[in-house]
Amino acid sequence: MNADIPGAKIRMLENSLRCFAYGLLGLLPVIGLPFALAALWISGRVRAEEKNLWNAARPYRIWGIVSAAVGVFFWAFIVVLVLFNAATNSADSSPID
Repeated sequence: MNADIPGAKIRMLENSLRCFAYGLLGLLPVIGLPFALAALWISGRVRAEEKNLWNAARPYRIWGIVSAAVGVFFWAFIVVLVLFNAATNSADSSPID
């Protein structure tokens, strides 16, 4: 048995749980976007490791991806709405002569 396999498996399990935690933090307002992007990045690295090893924490990784994706889309939509509102209000608030 290769001595590196247990260490790789432990890192994969820890990263799956980290992906889940960051995905949940990605749902937080204002500060959630960087956490969601980090969760998606970590999930990609874990997915590459899953090709060689079985991941017992795979459901946590999947829920982390789902949470992160929802967080990214939701907060990106909110940012677009705020920017759109700011752009349309600034054009309408010009003084009338």
